Amino acid sequence: MSQKFTVLFDLDGTLIDTAPDLMLAHNHVMKKFGYEERELSDIKKLAGGGSKVMLRKSMHEIGELSGKIKKTDEKMEEEMTKEFINFYSNNINKKSKLITGALEFLSWCKNNSISMAVCTNKQEHLSIDLLKKIKIYHFFDYVAGGNTFNHNKPDPKHLTDTIEIIGGNLKKTIMIGDSETDSGAAQAANIPFVLIEGGYTEKKVNQIYHNHLVKNFVGLEKIIKKYLND
Repeated sequence: MSQKFTVLFDLDGTLIDTAPDLMLAHNHVMKKFGYEERELSDIKKLAGGGSKVMLRKSMHEIGELSGKIKKTDEKMEEEMTKEFINFYSNNINKKSKLITGALEFLSWCKNNSISMAVCTNKQEHLSIDLLKKIKIYHFFDYVAGGNTFNHNKPDPKHLTDTIEIIGGNLKKTIMIGDSETDSGAAQAANIPFVLIEGGYTEKKVNQIYHNHLVKNFVGLEKIIKKYLND
């Protein structure tokens, strides 16, 4: 069934501020494997590509800063990623919280028969668990994690496959995210993109392609209404 309109959401840094809990898991792994711990501001720049990418980038940065590059092989990366996921899954909602206005916006979308889905590079089972624990899972028609398909953001198929699964219309869809990963996927899929400021990225706002820029979800329905009326 074709939906009236679809809103796609990134998860970390977009719907939910997960950085404090990501930092706990990250630092647990780093300490266990003999690396330096990182600050919250570091985690916000490292997150967005999934746990393995985050750990790899973090180790590389630590090596560059210290001048001591430790050699890591694929087996160690897998072990570190497994340890991260195990720890994080048991501590996924200690300090994470919804981005300002998110709950009200989700309710508005639901009340206006707008279909919603999450497209995140976080593993699917972790994403669903977090959405359930923070009590917003029921808003979504589908959750596409980083391991749901054989591809993920910035590959546009992460978005277009999700739209197809929920019976949406590519021409009646908008993407909301906080980083160049989200932006790149939306741009390649030819979907309008709303950028949330202060997200999990190293880039500045003017370095990330976007159609709309917002601080949070407060008043975001005004932007969506324009598309509903087209």
